Amino acid sequence: MLLQRLANNGIRLGTLLERAAARHPENIVILDHDLDIAPEAGRRTTVAELADLVDEFATRLRAAGVRPGERVVVYKSNSFDITLLACVVARIGAVPVLLSPQLDGATVATLIRRIDRPHLITDAAKLADELPPSVFDDARDVLLAAGEHPRATPLRTFAGMPRVAPVIMPPDQPTLITHTSGTTGIPKLAVHTGHTLQARYRPQASVAAMVRRRRLVALHVSFVHSRIFTALAITLLRGFPLLMLADDDPVRVADAFARLRPGIVEAHPNSLLLWEPLADDPRGPLSDVKYYNSTFDAIHPRTVRRLLGASRHRAPVFGQLYGQSEAGPVVGRAFTRRRSEDADGRCVGFPFPGMTDVRVVSRDGEPVSQRNPGYIEVRTDGRILTYLGENERYRNQVKDGWWRMGDVGYRTRKGCLHLLDREVDVIPGFGSTLTAEDLLFSRMEELLEVIIVPGEGDRPVPVVCTRGDRPLDLAAWRAAAASLPTMAEPVQRRLAELPQTATTKIKRLELARALRNAG
Repeated sequence: MLLQRLANNGIRLGTLLERAAARHPENIVILDHDLDIAPEAGRRTTVAELADLVDEFATRLRAAGVRPGERVVVYKSNSFDITLLACVVARIGAVPVLLSPQLDGATVATLIRRIDRPHLITDAAKLADELPPSVFDDARDVLLAAGEHPRATPLRTFAGMPRVAPVIMPPDQPTLITHTSGTTGIPKLAVHTGHTLQARYRPQASVAAMVRRRRLVALHVSFVHSRIFTALAITLLRGFPLLMLADDDPVRVADAFARLRPGIVEAHPNSLLLWEPLADDPRGPLSDVKYYNSTFDAIHPRTVRRLLGASRHRAPVFGQLYGQSEAGPVVGRAFTRRRSEDADGRCVGFPFPGMTDVRVVSRDGEPVSQRNPGYIEVRTDGRILTYLGENERYRNQVKDGWWRMGDVGYRTRKGCLHLLDREVDVIPGFGSTLTAEDLLFSRMEELLEVIIVPGEGDRPVPVVCTRGDRPLDLAAWRAAAASLPTMAEPVQRRLAELPQTATTKIKRLELARALRNAG
């Protein structure tokens, strides 16, 4: 019944928390940080209290002059209130544009100009440290979620105004704008509708429906990503308590998990990799986890094995979904402890029957195979409406309803999709860099990250990070890499030094440029 109602109406962000509160008003949401817009709310609250907070701030935003159909950029310091502010904006019929706190001020200013005089919600810290003065000319107005600035208006100015009714926009109209990862340059602005978000919800909800018992869900997902909203809908509309994490530091996460004992954990692949040491923590912070989920990219087999091994459950499950900001999840598969240690980590799964489809198209006219991967293309109703201000660029990626993902791979005889590389990351003659990285991870437990990028003359250069930044054991490295094509000597870096997207993926092109410039 719930899926049918959402199919008819699309995911309505503005009333999501209100509807969840009507079903489960006492359901608990726990935070690992304070909300900038309401620090007095504390770190343990109810869904009903959060719904009331969204209603209150929607009234403030309406009093500030924001009207239905207008665009509102949210670019502020990292906090769950970014997601809440998106619901606030949608509640009055406006369109939230979510920009990651990790984006630099110059990039944000460029995107604001592309959006054409939106309202801007930010905070004093971003105005002082990141944003250029030009945003005051390019934005219609600047509203503050926290702090003071002489040229901006604090949202608290409008506290106490009479509440306003929510505005329900048609499900085929823009309801959310997010940005792409920016791994290949300035991020593109992806336009979502209620219908496209609903199409992304359906495959994930069909999987989640198999989870019968209510367990604490621990969620570490970018607050500006479309996935956060489908995750909230699945979790809160079913009454599952929620632990919302802004910080993926392994020490703090271990403390929180040891105390709260989540039964379901979802995070970015790189965050889960960081959490591998939790498997050895004597407090057993992962011992109650029955289900893991990762929705953004293929994950290294070593990480899956370590995390599943830390659960005390007889048959824990690791769910992996492969997708993209523009398309949502398109294929998926589940892993258990029966997965062999040498299983292919590039196998990302199968389409969702009746919801998504995938094909692999030859790049050179020759049959697609593991040795000759092709372009991965998908068909899904979850595909975005367009790129804001770049419609021609959007149309160039669509052919007869098939969307090119920008990745290369192949499908097995059974139909499983194997992801081998991003198109732009292919190193001629080397084979799959991702497969090579999986192998290195499996052979060297001390590796925290390894990224193989093209150096001078396209020679493969491995960039490595180790746990605790310990010096790389070169003898062990050479033994681990012996079966791989010839590479340059490894370059060791601290993980914090590598350029990352909002979902913690490494920006490979930017990293390769930095290495060439440094050399």
